[in-house]
Amino acid sequence: MKPQQQDAAPDKRNQPVPGASQLPDVVRIGRDKHGISRKDISPNALKVLYRLKDAGFDAYLVGGCIRDLLMGIQPKDFDVVTNAKPEQVKQVFRNCRLIGRRFRLAHVVFGREVIEVATFRGHHSGSEDEDDTAPKLKTASLSDHGQILRDNVYGTIDEDAERRDFTLNALYYSVSDFAVYDFANGMQAISERKIELIGDPETRYREDPVRILRAIRFATKLNMQIAPAAAEPIPQLAVLLKNVPAPRLFDELVKMLLAGKGFDNFMLMRDTKVLKQLLPQLDKLLKQEPEGKAFTLATQALQNTDERVAADKPVTPAFIFAALLWYPVEVRAQALMTDGLSDIDAMNIAMTEVLDDIQRTIAIPKRFTLAMRDIWALQSRLNKRAGRRAFKLLEQPKFRGAFDFLQLRARAEGGSLIELAQWWERFQFADEPSRLQLINQLGKDGIDKGPRRRRSYKRKPTAE
Repeated sequence: MKPQQQDAAPDKRNQPVPGASQLPDVVRIGRDKHGISRKDISPNALKVLYRLKDAGFDAYLVGGCIRDLLMGIQPKDFDVVTNAKPEQVKQVFRNCRLIGRRFRLAHVVFGREVIEVATFRGHHSGSEDEDDTAPKLKTASLSDHGQILRDNVYGTIDEDAERRDFTLNALYYSVSDFAVYDFANGMQAISERKIELIGDPETRYREDPVRILRAIRFATKLNMQIAPAAAEPIPQLAVLLKNVPAPRLFDELVKMLLAGKGFDNFMLMRDTKVLKQLLPQLDKLLKQEPEGKAFTLATQALQNTDERVAADKPVTPAFIFAALLWYPVEVRAQALMTDGLSDIDAMNIAMTEVLDDIQRTIAIPKRFTLAMRDIWALQSRLNKRAGRRAFKLLEQPKFRGAFDFLQLRARAEGGSLIELAQWWERFQFADEPSRLQLINQLGKDGIDKGPRRRRSYKRKPTAE
């Protein structure tokens, strides 16, 4: 059953739910007062809405897809919310799978497109009598820090709206009357270009610290400002991100760094002290040299990635994380060489230590850490070009990534790296005779100048 409200004539809520934030009166925005057209909505999302409606359930498009459509942005995905329980959704759709522990969700699969269907969320008291209000699957669990660990408490659309994170995400679109229901002054937030939390900001951040990252990401993506009340607690509460599972943080960080707004998100994370919690090794170097080579390499890599995303070219987390962590690796390797290790051993140990450290916070998948190692390890080999070495390096699968990385290092450090990058630029696009000529012109410059270990010979005893 859809909310019983009239256009701009909202009803009153007189009995607050314990622990809930109080929303303004809900406003129904009729079809003639918003610009959302069904032709802009995924046909599969519409199919889910109509099938649930025909099965006797309420169903709405919700959140970011409605926000984007209202702002003239084509959504990447469409989320549905309903009063049907996950098991009931599965009964309606044979192409459905149930996922999630923290909050049970139904994924309706149409080839490569997945429509996520969530049940209206309710409020949890967090008290010992929770079983009385949320039996069996309807359970909730909070950590000592106030973080929601399990959240299968189902409720009404009003409660679901109160549980949304930002005001501009509490927007619901119904195919029953083609109206948009605004539960939290989301239309006003869009008009004023403000990112505002629903309820007390500190409580909402504690419930889910990832909302800190979402606030930053929405601000840059939508070209908005984080409202002062929502921005003020972020530097103090950013430490709560350490309580978020490392795989989830990796997924969120990829969204921030590889979706076309990586540079803007990086700068805002740095300003709000969030970077310190996610990449402490890099943050330490940035504090020592705020505009130094570590900053230049990171920002150049992010700007290049943003340009590639805008041009619809492929990007990979391996390259970005290699750039963000290169100087922490180099600093550690130099310290190990001071202790007497060879450059190769020092680099291998430094790579392992830095990656092991970052894995505790951000679980970078192995397929990316292996590529990062290849890019890093090839940096020293690019300086050794004599004989057939340059030809062999061209055959390396990660040569192109290593060369692009060298170019970024050259911009960050200058000096001999510029000449080295220019040489490789000429060599890889030259014909065979020209390549041989480039190598012959190197002289001793392309030979490993590292210290050679002198062989010791025992003097043979002389016959008396």
